[in-house]
Amino acid sequence: MTLAELLPSTGCSTEPVLEDGLWPDGTRLAGQDLVIGGLPATQLAARFGTPCQVLDERTVRARARAFRTALPDAEVVFAGKSLPCPEVYRWMAQEGLSLDVSSAGELALARAAGFPARRIVMHGNVKTAEDLKAALEYGVSRIVVDSFDEITQLGALATHGQEVMIRVTPGVDAHTHAKIATGVEDQKFGFSLASGAALEAILRVVEQPSLKLVGLHCHIGSQVKHVASYEEAVRRMVGLIASCGTRIGQLDLGGGFCAPYLRGDPDFDLAGFAHRVQGALNYECALHRVPPPRLLVEPGRSIVANAGVTLYRVCAVKESARTFVAVDGGMSDNPRPSLYGAKYAVRLVGRGGKPKPVTVVGRHCEAGDVLAEDVLLPRDVHAGDLLAVPATGAYHHALASNYNQVCRPPVIAVRDGVARPIVRRETEEDLLRRYV
Repeated sequence: MTLAELLPSTGCSTEPVLEDGLWPDGTRLAGQDLVIGGLPATQLAARFGTPCQVLDERTVRARARAFRTALPDAEVVFAGKSLPCPEVYRWMAQEGLSLDVSSAGELALARAAGFPARRIVMHGNVKTAEDLKAALEYGVSRIVVDSFDEITQLGALATHGQEVMIRVTPGVDAHTHAKIATGVEDQKFGFSLASGAALEAILRVVEQPSLKLVGLHCHIGSQVKHVASYEEAVRRMVGLIASCGTRIGQLDLGGGFCAPYLRGDPDFDLAGFAHRVQGALNYECALHRVPPPRLLVEPGRSIVANAGVTLYRVCAVKESARTFVAVDGGMSDNPRPSLYGAKYAVRLVGRGGKPKPVTVVGRHCEAGDVLAEDVLLPRDVHAGDLLAVPATGAYHHALASNYNQVCRPPVIAVRDGVARPIVRRETEEDLLRRYV
């Protein structure tokens, strides 16, 4: 006999324990409230309104330090696109990480943060002339070229030995969603290894007097769970290094390290990655008789995803074939479920109740504006209830839009019982300012 059977009221009112690994470090329950960074979620929602993206600073810094500790000889480069924010960039600089940017806009945020140019890498499959000029003007350390046109354009714009890396498509299937798989053939990123385009790109860069080839870059996808996929990328990239006939001093394996979003999802085996990938690199370089290049990695999601929690207020509940719980946000602050079927956990904050499966939907004029399906919430969930969604630190603020002219939510940093906005809530005046 279970405790719930002995004490029926317990079975009706007790909320499930917090899911391991999904929430910011130190997040706990206090009665029915959720305490994040030392502050009750109900207090944060009352003070800053909803929707509200809460980011735990200590968790971000701890995850950044974990990468540096696991890979002491590598250069750890924060993927700035995962959470573009000057204050977050400052945290990364203080923790000794480098930064990658993919546009003049992301570079502008880095400059606002005072991020050292010598620790910035610019890449992206399309860099406009304005992007390249901004990178050259600020003096970013390395630019990752992604097309033959870009090599020609950058060679014409650069006036001295601008350091470059070449993005290679290694033909490695990381076994992730098709829309976030970037290492396979027949997609827009990089120079194909199999076709010989990567080797041709190396030759063209070497021919440019204003460019200096310093390394190779690859990225096999996002939400990658298996270290073996990175080992295979190392084997193929070292094979290219051995065949190119020129010194390659750096090898960037990109990022894509998985983060947990649902109960039972695995966390990335960082220690195993560090051991196995460095071993594979040393072995392959010895086999091919080439000097081992310095390793670079680009974590983004794995640093910030589980440091974030989004708070929503329930606006309406509708009963049909299933129960729809509509909130005051949606695909404008989290398009990932609509883009590629991302799944999220949801919990009600502030009270308990006997649970039932519901579908949490957003406020936007799209049938696809669904945030989470078949999540357990109290049967009497109603307008005014507060919901918390974990693992929202990566690619939420970054992908937010103004669909239906809905203002984007703030990002609130929390640490040791202190909360402060690092991105303020957008206003209707902000929206109107762009119209002429």
